Amino acid sequence: MNMQYQISDWLPTTPKEAKLREWDELDVVLFSGDAYVDHPSFGAAVIARIIESEGLKIAVVPQPNWQDDLRDFKKFGTPRLFFGITAGCMDSMVNHYTANRRMRSNDAYTPGGKPGFRPDYTTEVYSKIIKKLYPEVPLVIGGIEASLRRVTHYDYWQDRLKPSLLESTGADLLVYGMGELPLRELLKLLAKGIPFESLTTIPQTAILQAPGDKLPKNKSWQDIELFSHEECLDDKKKFARNFKHIEEESNKWKARRLLQSVGDALLVINPPYPPMSETELDASFDLPYTRLPHPRYRKKDPIPAFEMIKFSVNLHRGCFGGCSFCTISAHQGKFIASRSKESILQEVVQITHMPDFKGYISDLGGPSANMYRMKGKVEALCEQCKLPSCIFPRVCPNLDTDHSSLLDIYKEVNKTPGIKKAFVGSGVRYDMLLNKKASPEEQASHKAYTSDLIENRVSGRLKVAPEHTSDAVLKLMRKPSFSYFHEFNTTFNEINKRKNLNQQLIPYFISSHPGSTDEEMAKLAVETKNLDFKLEQVQDFTPTPMTLATVIYYSGIHPYTLDEPYTAKKKSEKLNQRMFLFWYKSKYRRQIEATLNKIGRSDLIQKLFAKQADGKRPPAKKQKRR
Repeated sequence: MNMQYQISDWLPTTPKEAKLREWDELDVVLFSGDAYVDHPSFGAAVIARIIESEGLKIAVVPQPNWQDDLRDFKKFGTPRLFFGITAGCMDSMVNHYTANRRMRSNDAYTPGGKPGFRPDYTTEVYSKIIKKLYPEVPLVIGGIEASLRRVTHYDYWQDRLKPSLLESTGADLLVYGMGELPLRELLKLLAKGIPFESLTTIPQTAILQAPGDKLPKNKSWQDIELFSHEECLDDKKKFARNFKHIEEESNKWKARRLLQSVGDALLVINPPYPPMSETELDASFDLPYTRLPHPRYRKKDPIPAFEMIKFSVNLHRGCFGGCSFCTISAHQGKFIASRSKESILQEVVQITHMPDFKGYISDLGGPSANMYRMKGKVEALCEQCKLPSCIFPRVCPNLDTDHSSLLDIYKEVNKTPGIKKAFVGSGVRYDMLLNKKASPEEQASHKAYTSDLIENRVSGRLKVAPEHTSDAVLKLMRKPSFSYFHEFNTTFNEINKRKNLNQQLIPYFISSHPGSTDEEMAKLAVETKNLDFKLEQVQDFTPTPMTLATVIYYSGIHPYTLDEPYTAKKKSEKLNQRMFLFWYKSKYRRQIEATLNKIGRSDLIQKLFAKQADGKRPPAKKQKRR
């Protein structure tokens, strides 16, 4: 198989490319904040290929210039059906700014990692331009930014609550979550001649109703009315109470429709689709992607995000971890949708024929590496569940955590001609592997998976995410006790010693998370020092829309317990917590000692800075920065 592509193998990005396909009129024009990479890991490419698969003519406009005469927004003229907008694979503000609100110097979704090729609040900026130029043409917004900002949300960068993106963009329809199913339904209804303004009951979409409009009818849906946007502005507790309902409905198999008043208008968020079936997910991944950046970037520097994943394979979507700080479940959902073995192996074969492939798959993974095919043993119970996590505070007894299917995938990938080794680069949930209450069959698969993972799937380093050492903080994070990390670390070291391997376990930690105090961070430093870790894989907590931790950060209230955990908010407080992660750097010692004396924990000074009998500090394992 020779991978020789013509420019027409990508969807058109210019009128000239559209002419090569003999297209005089387009059905849809899609604007994206990312560079155009025709790969199933890039949302704009997925959406574009879905539209193409329905027999429609679509063009992609990647990273249009919003600061000139707006020619990029005009070059295709008026589409027959609608305009589409996505900010890209990240919320634009997370993409642009650090946890301390400092401008980032790079953008991984742009050639050469160069910044400045998309605006802040990308969806809003693009939408307002389109609505000004083409006020009569329907506008659909989607992607991660739209998902996370579909309802009243806290914006960390403006330090205020903002309404649904539907209100601030003027868009006609918002698609949240993974967009394949609602998009196909939208296109099917439009093909039947149904007017766009009548498309009000598509699952997994949201609309903003004008005052006086009747609420769309759907006999199978129940409604729940949230506190209005204005009530949330006046009362942080009401905002927090809203979130509890939003998260619960996001994690239900059969959710209720959410209603929220925004001024005189009514925000209507339709329930999501059930998890995608294997056939439906395969259909998305099996579309004719080139898996390569568009040729327009041929003479430009590589796109870092593509370079990271170009030899990787995504096995599933969704995550049932429910971590307080994570947005994955808000976008992809709690329930796991898995690909078939045939679809996965087909993509592996395609990778073996890619330019520069040397025989190594960088990652067989997903949002979490080891959740493939996992679901409830009795799915009827899952249909009634509204808990945000299937593994916190303990692994649900109804969750089938058998890893045999995943091991089978690994085995079959290894047999593929051209594959020398297939690694796991995604994070692993070790708490499932250490579940003593699992069935004997599940525990046997856990043991087999752990051995195979450590012996065969580690490319020098294995990433895990304990996130903290304090059980009190971990409880707020919805993460397992640090004792699980101790146990997994022991197993990791034992296997490495037995197999004569020189591999590192790379733990990720978060500072300044709600509930974390200076004392807790000091204990973290001591705990990891005792494990001989010199931490550099760390991250300051960044409040992102649609997470429990962000709600706590803004409101000061835990929506489920009504507790009021301490949260570091000031820049000085956040930096103070971060310094404990770098206790081994001499420049922080005086400040650390002063802080510990101030909080009455001088005993930790000795534990942190104690020297060995020879006068030297104990050696520590050094890690690269996250």
